[in-house]
Amino acid sequence: MAGRNGRTVRDLRRANRTAVLQRLYFDGPLSRFELGPATGLSSGSVSNVVADLVGDGLVEEAGSVDSDGGRPRTLLRVAPASGHMIGVDVGETRVRVELFDLTLTELARAERPLTQQRYEVEVIVDHIREGIAEVLTAARLAPERLLGVGIGVPGIVEHTPDRGAVVHGQTIGWDAVPLESLLRAGSPLPDTVPYFIDNGAKTLGQAEMWFGAGRGARNAIVVLFGSGVGACLVTPEVEHGRAVEWGHLTVRVRGRRCRCGALGCLEAYAGAESLLARWREEGGRVPEGTDEETALTSMLAAAHPPGGAAADPVALAVLEETAEYLGAGLSDLINLFQPERILIGGWAGLQLGTRFLPAVRRHAVSYALRHPAQQVTVDLGRLGPDAVTVGAAILPLADFFARGGRRPEPAPENPLPAWRTALEERAPH
Repeated sequence: MAGRNGRTVRDLRRANRTAVLQRLYFDGPLSRFELGPATGLSSGSVSNVVADLVGDGLVEEAGSVDSDGGRPRTLLRVAPASGHMIGVDVGETRVRVELFDLTLTELARAERPLTQQRYEVEVIVDHIREGIAEVLTAARLAPERLLGVGIGVPGIVEHTPDRGAVVHGQTIGWDAVPLESLLRAGSPLPDTVPYFIDNGAKTLGQAEMWFGAGRGARNAIVVLFGSGVGACLVTPEVEHGRAVEWGHLTVRVRGRRCRCGALGCLEAYAGAESLLARWREEGGRVPEGTDEETALTSMLAAAHPPGGAAADPVALAVLEETAEYLGAGLSDLINLFQPERILIGGWAGLQLGTRFLPAVRRHAVSYALRHPAQQVTVDLGRLGPDAVTVGAAILPLADFFARGGRRPEPAPENPLPAWRTALEERAPH
C-alpha cells in the first residue's frame, strides 16, 4: 500500500535500513541510543531495523561503552565480511583490479600493464575479466558473493537502455564502445552481479569526497592528472559528482596538437604524456621502452637531483612551465565554479604535487579573480594512486545502500544505474 507521498511500507523499511547502515558505516561504531538522533528514527524503529540487519549478518556487535548510571551500551558496526566489491581502474599505464570487503579493506589485487596495444578494446576487456577472476581466486571468494564491479574509464560514459554503459573515449580511440555488453559476453560472473561503469575522474572524486581530503566540503573539484587530465565537479546540486573534460579546455590558440585532435588543449601541455614529449623535444634523455611513470620519476630527479648535484635546466624549465599551465587551468575552474576546495590526484599529479604544489597554487591565484581565489584551497588528494579503484568500488557500495542492504537482483531490461540515486541522496560530509 502506498501512502500520500507515493511511498510504500517496503520503501519506508528500505529507507530506514539505509539510514542505519550509512550512519554505522561512516560514523560507527555507535550504540542503539546514539543511532536515534543520528538517523532521526524513533527508538522502536532503530531496535527493529538493527535486529533486522543483525539477522541478515550485516551488522555485528563491537564492544560496549558505559552509560550514565545504567547498563553499558552495546556498540554496533557494519560487518566487514558481509559484502564484497571489485573496483577497476582502466588507467593510462595499467588496468588495476582490486577486491574489497564492505569496509573497503583491500583483500586482493591484480594489475595488467598497458604497452604497445594500449587501449585496444578486446585487450582491455580481457584484462578486466582476467583481473576479476584472479582476485576472486586469490581471496577464495565465490563470484556470487559480490555486490558488484565498479569500473573507472577515460572518456564520457553514456548509460543506454539497450546496451548498458557505452564509452566515448576520443583521446583513446574509443567511439561508442559498449563496454558493459562486451564484459557481459563471456563474463566470469553470474548475471546477478552488476557492472557499474563511470568516468575515472568521477570515481576519483567520489573516493576523495567520501573518504579523503574532500570530506566535509560542499563545493569541491577533484583533478585527475595522469597521462591526460580530467576533473570531477561536486556541488550541492550534483552531490554525486559530474565529470568535466577539463583537459580539453583551450589554453593556447593554435597551440600544440592534443591527442584528442584539437590544438592548444590543457592536456597538450599539462598531461604527463605531453610533458615528457616536450622534455624529449628539448633534448631530455629517456631510455626507449621506459613507461610513463618511470620516465616522469626520472625527469623529476633530473630537475631536483639529490646530494646538491646540478639540476637539468631543461627538465626544470619544462616542469615549471607545466606548473604554470596547471595553475592557469585551475584558475578557470575557480572562476567558473567557485569551489571551496580543489584536490589534485592521479599518479602524475601526486608525483608532481610533492615538489610543485606551491607553484601551482601561486599561479592559480594569480590568474583567477581575487574573490573566488581567496575562498579556495588547493591541496593533494589523500587516498594515493589507488583512489580511482576505491571510487569505482563505491559505485556498487552506493547501490547496496540504496537497496537498504539487500543484494542485487537480476539485471533489469532497462539497466540505467540505480546507484545514482544513492549518491545524490547521501554524499557524506
